[in-house]
Amino acid sequence: MPCPERLPILRSVRTLALALATGAGLALACGDAGEGASAARADAAPDVQRVAAQPAPRPPPLPGFSGITLDGKRFEASSLLGRRALLYFFNPQVKEAALGAAALRSLAPARASHNFAIVGVAVGADRDASARFATAQQLDFPVVLDGSGEIARRLALRAPVTLVVSDAEGRIAFALGGLPPAEDPDGAAALEQTLREALRLPAAHAGVEPVLGERPRAPDFTAERIDGGELALASLRGKPLVLIFFLHTCPHCHSALAFLRQQLAKFPEAGRPAVVGVSMANQPHAVRARLASDGLDFLPVVLDPEHAIRRAYGVLAGVPDLFLIDAEGFVVARSQGWREERDPPLLRMRLARLAGQTAPMLLHATGYSGSEFCGVCHEAEHETWQLTAHASAFDTLVRHGADSNAECVGCHVVGWKQPGGFTSSAATPELEDVGCESCHGRGGPHLSPGLVQGGNYEKACLTCHDTKHSLGFEYARFLPRVSHAANAELARLPLAEKRRLMTERGRPRGDLLPAAAAHVGSEACRGCHAAEHATWSQSPHARAVASLQEAGKAAETACLACHVTAFGRPGGFPSGGRVGEHADLARVGCESCHGPGGDHVPEDAPKRGTIVSLGDKCDSCVILQICGSCHDEANDPGFEFDVLRKIEAQRHGTIEPGGAPVQDAARGIPGAAATALLEEILARDAADRLVGGTP
Repeated sequence: MPCPERLPILRSVRTLALALATGAGLALACGDAGEGASAARADAAPDVQRVAAQPAPRPPPLPGFSGITLDGKRFEASSLLGRRALLYFFNPQVKEAALGAAALRSLAPARASHNFAIVGVAVGADRDASARFATAQQLDFPVVLDGSGEIARRLALRAPVTLVVSDAEGRIAFALGGLPPAEDPDGAAALEQTLREALRLPAAHAGVEPVLGERPRAPDFTAERIDGGELALASLRGKPLVLIFFLHTCPHCHSALAFLRQQLAKFPEAGRPAVVGVSMANQPHAVRARLASDGLDFLPVVLDPEHAIRRAYGVLAGVPDLFLIDAEGFVVARSQGWREERDPPLLRMRLARLAGQTAPMLLHATGYSGSEFCGVCHEAEHETWQLTAHASAFDTLVRHGADSNAECVGCHVVGWKQPGGFTSSAATPELEDVGCESCHGRGGPHLSPGLVQGGNYEKACLTCHDTKHSLGFEYARFLPRVSHAANAELARLPLAEKRRLMTERGRPRGDLLPAAAAHVGSEACRGCHAAEHATWSQSPHARAVASLQEAGKAAETACLACHVTAFGRPGGFPSGGRVGEHADLARVGCESCHGPGGDHVPEDAPKRGTIVSLGDKCDSCVILQICGSCHDEANDPGFEFDVLRKIEAQRHGTIEPGGAPVQDAARGIPGAAATALLEEILARDAADRLVGGTP
């Protein structure tokens, strides 16, 4: 079993920024480390301390390439820009190729909802062999022919099967070669899980770990010990337990074991958690010898030759994998991987709580700690935070290809541009999302006393929820959505209801426009905004009802609501009205996007603050939410991932109400011409990036 050097994934495992290697395995393996490396870590057994995380270098760009697909179409790598992509390089004659194909079949249905593409590259085989493989494996994504291996050489690939994930900027975010052996019964599931983590997709196989406050029961097992006899997990019930899955050749596993040996000895024997190891290798003699030589033979270790225990716990990929189990047999925490700068203090705090002791406050002295540290002591608050959109704020950027946009990132992470704050997903994954310290300050009241006065967080909220990025934000009205007290009742819901709630909260909110004023119709806007009106009149919005008439649905209320202006609202298209009697309102007019103009159009009316100006707003944050009230997943699938291009192609407004039209390459050009021009600009930019140019 390979030992991927992965980041913890309880809440914060994130895409690994790993540059492509040139070795035959391209493996993320640490099991091949030399004897000295493991022994040195074990002997050191450092006490809990903070190690400064080093910023990860920016990942390299994906080399540009092109080719012909199995169906005879031209493929350009530049077409992938703007969304993530999973590239599957395979030789169809290699057994492991089928393993990769099986994993990709499971991932493929999530492409549209998570905005990523899958592209195959058939290396070193002719068209017929590649086509037979694609048909047999039911591949429903484009496969580029690379019979000469030229594309693979451009990426310096040597493994016959390699998977590469590129981000929306065309940079390599993840690479994996040296797949599990084809005969490994868990190989496809392990590969799928690894790829799901790299792409930030929901797990396909439910692991045994707390989810949204629900603590699962630890599966019981009876297994053979490496030193003879059997061990039944149920026999340890009644006292807390640490269960660690490890590989005896993995230096990170040795670091975790050395830490447990040292730290657990400090607890009083009466409440000291027990430790049981599960060996990932079915080599009892080698495991015994290695643990003994490194002074780590302090715990009972069981074998798992049929993989039954690891399947029960969902341990399919990297190690070490630690489960903290309370005296009643429930899993209270899970920690995967080992990072020297983070795991020792976090695990020390968790062990104290597991042992029934007060957890030492091991917050980062000079930087931000991340919400997992806060959650050790503030469990209820951490659980209610997980039920907010704040807890998945960074994933929103990833899906929309904006996770490298500095203007966006700052409001979706903790401590942006602050000492010890978020720098990148690879270096500081624990600081993704709008976490505890975003509102309570670095280290919360412990390290930032006085930051919040009288429980009023409005100042903290307004640092991100400003007029440019958050239309209609009102502190008093929005606070219950993130308040721990207000969400306490939600924490008592069944897990299925919590998941449904999270899905609902993750969708763009519509109907954000003011509702107090009366609507006046688009013709009332023409006098002051003639140029904008002329551009809009050539857009599909101005002809929105025509599509209903062609489909014979012009009288259906459910359809009219999104194809006319202000359906059923004061001054808007009347409920039960006929299209022919309300020509000005029988289209998606100015007020559909800018709000009612009744307080704006009178000659003596103030022009500022009486209409919603969108030229000074963030397209993806604000305009998407307005558009999303009609362009939702049911009516316009994929719109949210294409919104910037579509907005730019029909943009016609001004920066200031009543000001001069904004001039740029795509503005003021109607319909298809603007779209074509924009796509040409994007294509030129894409070509520059994919050959290593400056993004």
